[in-house]
Amino acid sequence: MIEHRRRRRGGQEAEISITPMLDIVFILLIFFIVTTSFAKEFGVDMNRPSNAPVKEQKRTEVIAVRIVADGRIFVEDRAVDVGAVRANIESGLARKPQASVVVVADRAADAGLMVQVVDQARVAGAANVSLAAPAG
Repeated sequence: MIEHRRRRRGGQEAEISITPMLDIVFILLIFFIVTTSFAKEFGVDMNRPSNAPVKEQKRTEVIAVRIVADGRIFVEDRAVDVGAVRANIESGLARKPQASVVVVADRAADAGLMVQVVDQARVAGAANVSLAAPAG
């Protein structure tokens, strides 16, 4: 008879409603989505080397910008300051409107300086800015 009472109690188990817990989870999810600030990161578009055969351009169609390891910048073999890169590229594009800008940076050159030079080339109006490794 005692076992019979235990069986009846076992059949009347209390159920736990998880609906309020789900409501709280969704409210927290909405809170975190709304309060999260999404920062848009800006990047620089570059023409990366590919495995395709190299299409050579005439030297007259290229404005070469060289950055050496010690931080000096040369635009078409003329030493310039980082602030003068834009003006030199603008004058080069005035002479050769279809020219591409090729930035040749030493491996030991400062990456921040290279990004500044690429930015200056874009601001100067160069439609095609590429990176290249020095020969040799």
